[in-house]
Amino acid sequence: MSAAEASLGRQIKGPSAVGSDPRRFWHLTRALAVTEFKLRFFGSVLGYAWQVMRPLLLFGVLYVLFTQVIDVGNDVPRYGVALLLGLVLYTFFSEATSTAVSSIVDRENLVRKIEFPRLAVPLSVVLTALFNLGLNLCVVVVFLLASGGSVRWTWLELIPLVGLLTVLASGVAMLVSALFVRARDIKPIWDVVLQVLFYASPIFYAIETVQESAPSWVAKLLMLNPFAAILQQARHAMIDPQYQTAAQAIGPDWRLIIPLGISFGVFALGYAVFRRAAPRLAEDL
Repeated sequence: MSAAEASLGRQIKGPSAVGSDPRRFWHLTRALAVTEFKLRFFGSVLGYAWQVMRPLLLFGVLYVLFTQVIDVGNDVPRYGVALLLGLVLYTFFSEATSTAVSSIVDRENLVRKIEFPRLAVPLSVVLTALFNLGLNLCVVVVFLLASGGSVRWTWLELIPLVGLLTVLASGVAMLVSALFVRARDIKPIWDVVLQVLFYASPIFYAIETVQESAPSWVAKLLMLNPFAAILQQARHAMIDPQYQTAAQAIGPDWRLIIPLGISFGVFALGYAVFRRAAPRLAEDL
């Protein structure tokens, strides 16, 4: 230790990302998420119905466009429900990550004044988006049953699929929220990335259609996107078994390691970056 450092005394370590008590970290994350979920619709006449209306309005526009105008979805099994499921899952990922970008900055007063596990802030945003996803999936089920679909055991696959998508969203949320504190360009950059992801994923089109109308490598390249792989498997498990599994679409099966590796790799990177930045967040704000 130098003479200058000795004169300043012992350096105090800032708050960590997770803290020393996992239970306290979880309770704090849940409390922030529940509070945000309730406040978002406070004073609204329609309340939680607005959360359901947003993907439904976009669904209505795209459904008319791609069935009546462009004639893309008429040959796709249960195209309407498949489109709605894609929009619901994309809305969750978009909401969780785009809101997380400025989550630390938005809670500047809290971060500056109180010592608490900093990671609770971006993860509470993801948890709030997960609450909204639960509401929207109920709408998907209603549309599916109304269109003649039936309950199948394969619906249980949605649990690990949503879990995997949450891992990916959490990794991105940790990464962008930590970077945004020092680099405010992250928000417009991520908005552009989300737009690219929307069109590069088989949301309003089926990967089977791409296989028929483009070289085979195009569909396989699109399926390397973790979101695309999750969505494809969700459509097979929930909407109609006529949809290929993610393994069949990306073929051969071992290539699924790539989107899985990207998902967990993004989570590990996001956690590492956030953990390193956590003790200095209050100073950087």
